[in-house]
Amino acid sequence: MTPPFPLGQAITNYDDSGSLGSRFRKKRVQLLLRAIDCVASRHGQVRIIDVGGMKNYWNIIPPAYLSERHVTITIVNLAGPKTPQDDEVFKFIAADACDLSMFEDQSFDIAHSNSVIEHVGGWPRMVSFANECTRVAEHYFIQTPSIWFPIEPHAMFPFFHWLPWPTRVWLLMHLNIGKWRQVKLLGAAVDTIDSVQLLSRSMFGGLFPEATISTERFLGFSKSYVATSPNLTSER
Repeated sequence: MTPPFPLGQAITNYDDSGSLGSRFRKKRVQLLLRAIDCVASRHGQVRIIDVGGMKNYWNIIPPAYLSERHVTITIVNLAGPKTPQDDEVFKFIAADACDLSMFEDQSFDIAHSNSVIEHVGGWPRMVSFANECTRVAEHYFIQTPSIWFPIEPHAMFPFFHWLPWPTRVWLLMHLNIGKWRQVKLLGAAVDTIDSVQLLSRSMFGGLFPEATISTERFLGFSKSYVATSPNLTSER
C-alpha cells in the first residue's frame, strides 16, 4: 500500500532514483562500496553474504562495478513460494538468519544486512543474528532503522511506534495505520506489531560491541544506524 502522506511516499519510493529514500540509500551505500574496494584490493575478489536481503536491493550498485571487483553475493532468506535462480553473481539459500550453521567461520569477506535485524524477533534472536553475521564473515555492514525517527519506518505513520504496545495493537485492530491495513483478529494484530522491534543506537551498539556505529540523520533526527567492523572503516 502507498503511504497516505507525501513524506512517507517520498521516503519509501525506491523506484524513484530522486526520492528521499533513494538518496538516503545511495549515500549509505558509499560505506559499503569502500568496504568492497578494500576487500577487492586485498584479495582480488569479494564474497558477500546478504542476510535477509533481496536481489533488487543490489540494483543500486552498477553490475560493471561488481564484475570488475569479482563480487559474488549469497542471499540468505526465509523459504518462500519460489526461490530465485542462481546466476554468476547471485546465489540464493533458504535459511534462518539467526542460524547460519551451514557456513563455517569467515566463509565470506563481508556480511551485509539492510533493515533485517529489527524483524528477527526479541533480544535473544537479535543476539543470535548479530553473532552469526560477525562469525561467518571477516567484515560486516549491518543497517537498521532508528527508533528515534518520528515516522515508523515500516507502517510509514508518524509517532505510531512511540505509543504503548497495547495501544498500537488496539489501533491496528480498528484503523488503517499508514501502509498497514486494519487487522481485525487480535492474534494477527499482535503478530504484526511484534514483527518490528526497533532499536536505539546504544542497543544496536550492544549487539555489535566491536563495531563502528554510523548514524544517518534527517531533519536532525536519527533515521538509521550502520554497524561496520572496526578493521574496515573508522568513519563515525
